[in-house]
Amino acid sequence: MKYIRNIFRQDLRDGKQIAFPKEPSNLFFEFDYSESDPDRQISFTFIEKDSSSSYHPFNNTLINTRLYAAGSEARIDGELKQFLRDSLNAEVDDIIVFSKRRNVNSFEFEFVPQSTINYNSYKSLLNGNHELIIADNQDIQNNKELSKSKTPQTDFNTSQFHQDCTTANLKYSNQLVTRYIASLVTKPFVLLSGLSGSGKTKLAQSFAQWICEDATQYCIVPVGADWTNREPLLGYVNALDESQYILPENGALQLLIEANKNQEKPYFLILDEMNLSHVERYFADFLSVMESKDQFKLHADAVNEKSGVPSELSWPKNLFVVGTVNIDETTYMFSPKVLDRANAIEFRVTNKEIETFLTAPNEIDLTQLETKGANMGASFVEMAKNKEFEAIDTDVLNKTLVNFFAELKKTGAEFGYRTGMEIHRLYQQLSVINTDLAENDKIDIAVMQKLLPKLHGSRRKLCPILEVLATLCVKATVDAKKDFLDNKEEIVFKENADVVYPLSLEKITRMYKGAIDNGFASYAEA
Repeated sequence: MKYIRNIFRQDLRDGKQIAFPKEPSNLFFEFDYSESDPDRQISFTFIEKDSSSSYHPFNNTLINTRLYAAGSEARIDGELKQFLRDSLNAEVDDIIVFSKRRNVNSFEFEFVPQSTINYNSYKSLLNGNHELIIADNQDIQNNKELSKSKTPQTDFNTSQFHQDCTTANLKYSNQLVTRYIASLVTKPFVLLSGLSGSGKTKLAQSFAQWICEDATQYCIVPVGADWTNREPLLGYVNALDESQYILPENGALQLLIEANKNQEKPYFLILDEMNLSHVERYFADFLSVMESKDQFKLHADAVNEKSGVPSELSWPKNLFVVGTVNIDETTYMFSPKVLDRANAIEFRVTNKEIETFLTAPNEIDLTQLETKGANMGASFVEMAKNKEFEAIDTDVLNKTLVNFFAELKKTGAEFGYRTGMEIHRLYQQLSVINTDLAENDKIDIAVMQKLLPKLHGSRRKLCPILEVLATLCVKATVDAKKDFLDNKEEIVFKENADVVYPLSLEKITRMYKGAIDNGFASYAEA
């Protein structure tokens, strides 16, 4: 039996082990997941029979290492990675061919770099897949493909993710989880802003690990303060050798390529500290393709790939981009065109939430989430692709939007047709994902995420508008300015019978008080 496998970027990175999804690892390595903590010593012998090869001096090199379980995948300790990277100078998309010996703990492997003659034969055999197991005497047509998802699929269930988060010691409200998931399937670009250390990155990371089959489906990229163009995300053609394309080391472009190859699986690009650089500069291609449905233009050779990179790539429906945002003196504000294209979710921590946390602070264990929702991945992607919904009454939503439009227009923050369409889509997705949400709750979420983020300005400009918007968030008999905006006491927003849209009113109140105290306010807060 042979196991043919592409080398991934994470296989070569420091601090990363070589990982194998459950199916090939239990089949090829005979790894028994029924044990509580499977772990065993194994060895690999490198084989290079061609005496003219530059790798021949390493022929018969023995590598002793460890095979162990991590969630629902098997991992091999760093000795094998170190040999591939440091001795063989392996690169992303090179191929390894493992063979079994008679001893269950002993294996051989060959290295097939992209420069060798037989590389294309193996690449053709993989046929766009990541990995493949074949019997030594088996015809190619009868080989068993493993990169295609073999996980039995079921309908997506938001409650299951929320429940698994609790098991992993992640404390998120059911409404926040609903908002995040509904935002993703409404449009694949979500911004998470708010208090530093409140769980923004952890929410994006935990959901990706929960719904993905393995780590090749998500990528966390720390944004650099020196990003001024698209190269950190999309790479560039080597100016000294135009046949070579330089892929960014963070794995963003590789993730985009894989998402195009496997459009039934969800993929996540998580941009941490997204506003450390001007988003409009390094993210411009994404902002354009998002709306135009055009292609990412990567290089000019439409016939041949360069280093495995085609000349053009689309933004497939199964690729979701999540940006986390902090506001301080080192970051930049978002322009209206960025905010207009995203769903912005703000993270806040209430007195009750911090009190509950401090009574029993526990370490987060994300291994409790790994692949738990992988059987819902295809359903989640289908939800994102869906454009047809059951007809529901949106008269109240439309009336509310018209009222907000009239007031926002006075400060130049009115919304266009695109925002109106996306609010309707968000409203529909919220109705599908959480049938228990009341109509006013769905409208409140839409106003908070799609209308308020564009508000910013001086006290003189902003306060009159905020006063009017506050009146739209309460019942007609309530004096919003007296009871909320000018109120110095602790205010209850949720479960307040006088409040129609508590999320939005709370935000408007904070912005109003910020404008009074500082002379300026914006949606994004430190």
